[in-house]
Amino acid sequence: MQVERISVAPVKGLALVHPDVVDVATTGVLGDRRYALVDERGRLANGKRFGPLVAVSAEVGDDPESLVLALPDGSRLGGPVELGEAVEAVFYGEPRPGRLVLGRYAEALSELAGEPVRLLRFPEGAAVDRAGDGAVSIQSTGSLAALARETGSAAPVDGRRFRMTFTVSGTGEHDEDSWLGRRVRVGEVVVVPEGNIGRCAITTQDPDTGVPTLDTLKALARYRGDLVTTEPLPFGVHARVVVPGRVRVGDAVVVED
Repeated sequence: MQVERISVAPVKGLALVHPDVVDVATTGVLGDRRYALVDERGRLANGKRFGPLVAVSAEVGDDPESLVLALPDGSRLGGPVELGEAVEAVFYGEPRPGRLVLGRYAEALSELAGEPVRLLRFPEGAAVDRAGDGAVSIQSTGSLAALARETGSAAPVDGRRFRMTFTVSGTGEHDEDSWLGRRVRVGEVVVVPEGNIGRCAITTQDPDTGVPTLDTLKALARYRGDLVTTEPLPFGVHARVVVPGRVRVGDAVVVED
């Protein structure tokens, strides 16, 4: 088994980027979900509400910290990041501390979203869905092939729909389900999968446009809905990082018994 693709989102809910190499801490991939959008009430503004925002891509830098957004009309905005007041956001009912990002980002993203949103900067790992035990996520090409069969899709299902950290090739269908509680070496990193990831409507959306094009949820309900899992409609697993390090595309993936 090996790492087929790495996916990170510098801004949660915007386009994924696919680096060839990443550094992984106990909090997850460094820089992943560094920023996120919230509405006027401080609630997470993600792809379920604003799917077309995936047409916006983000480029980040660390020295000095910078953020540049490439907008669908071809324009670009951003530069060095200036932070404002502390803001407590709410993700899935849990408070997440962040800082307001100043500048024209919020204005441009609000126009695309169709309602006011704010851009926040978070500490490393704080904006990951399942902070701590879900620092990274894993899916397999075998599982994507199974889903293509179940949806009747002639083409492979695009794994970007699931926005997972690591896509692993060389497995059988849903082999990652059997990794729960076991040590899995991914490149230099060791993780322990803690649970199945229950899927939502975001996976029905085209990863380039945010428009629903494939009924992934109906297929998962039909062929995996009766399974005993940690979350309903499971596809892939979330994992805790126990040994930090570096992961490259092509690195071996080994289940350590």
